[in-house]
Amino acid sequence: MYDVIVVGARCAGASTALLLARAGHRVLMLDKSAYGSDVLSTHLVHQPGVAALARWGLLERVRASGCPPLKRTVYEVADIRIEGCARGVEGQRTGFAPRRRVLDPVLVDAAVEAGVEFRDRCRVTGLLRDDTGRVVGVEGRRGNGTFTERAHLVIGADGMRSTVARLTAAPYTVHDPRLTCAYYTYWPDVPADLELYERPAGWVAAVPTNDGTTLVLAYFPQSRFEEVRAGAHRAYEEQIRTTAPALYERLRGREPAERLHGTGDQQNFFRQATGPGWVLVGDAGHHKDSITARGISDAFQQVESLVAKVTGLLDGDPARLDAALADFARQRDQDLAPGYEATLGVARLDPHEQRLSLLRAVQSDPELTAIYLDMVAGIVSAEALYTPRLLALL
Repeated sequence: MYDVIVVGARCAGASTALLLARAGHRVLMLDKSAYGSDVLSTHLVHQPGVAALARWGLLERVRASGCPPLKRTVYEVADIRIEGCARGVEGQRTGFAPRRRVLDPVLVDAAVEAGVEFRDRCRVTGLLRDDTGRVVGVEGRRGNGTFTERAHLVIGADGMRSTVARLTAAPYTVHDPRLTCAYYTYWPDVPADLELYERPAGWVAAVPTNDGTTLVLAYFPQSRFEEVRAGAHRAYEEQIRTTAPALYERLRGREPAERLHGTGDQQNFFRQATGPGWVLVGDAGHHKDSITARGISDAFQQVESLVAKVTGLLDGDPARLDAALADFARQRDQDLAPGYEATLGVARLDPHEQRLSLLRAVQSDPELTAIYLDMVAGIVSAEALYTPRLLALL
């Protein structure tokens, strides 16, 4: 009998298992993929997520992987160029964008070191329930065999298409249409800061990552997905050429290090976070367009909140545990709603004149630039930008 079964061993699942094990709980972590495998991702860990890695004692492992710190951000839209660095949080002013085949094993290894039992290549096929309908474990397949395991709490940290969410029939509480599709690949020996370029119906980002490569992403309106997919390489290059011409020149004549990756399934939702004996964390419970790259940092925030709520309640009164889970759900929605709305605003790919006027004021002032980049990183809300200094410039 485990205290917790965590389904999913990526950023949300592995960090949840790690912190619960460090709190003294017996944890089983299952993942359908092989240890160290890659996954679609923007990779970017904003400063709040970097601060979490530092608190957990894992930031130096990310640094040691050769992942470069992102010390400077450049953002261009219309006639505006904003460049600088955020004020940061807990002394962390830089972001990092580790490959997921680097970051996920860092988290999994730390979880195992803390005492987590980890099984990869495991597919959960069902949930165990008691006579009251409460979830009390999982059943699944590994190789040619089947297994059942029991726990006081089952945590679904298994991504946007969560099996745990499907098996619990967790309903959407917020559900908005898809807004973008995205394609990306990795370019060797292309110097770059964290670079963001925007125009109507276009968005391009460049993000240095491991192995001396730079991740270059191109975003398109969801309405163009079928067209883009039919000629993805051509559309990708054209979006970079028209949205980020200076970056395009740096890429000209070079060959990418990998094939082109892409997706049109950029879902936007909140799901019901919890029920008797189960809870969803990370993308399983809340997902938004990747254009603002908030997923990893937001997952870490959810994980710390969840672990703080349930620690000490996993072998006692189920009613007290359920109350703590409900409190986590309320906190999750309150914390993540502003970033969700902000992300949808960016993902509409329509930089309107009111926003451009604000950005023109921001670019003229280093202090406002730092606050704005804090906002981009999710450190502060949009309201923090409206200082007397900004209002005097508008």
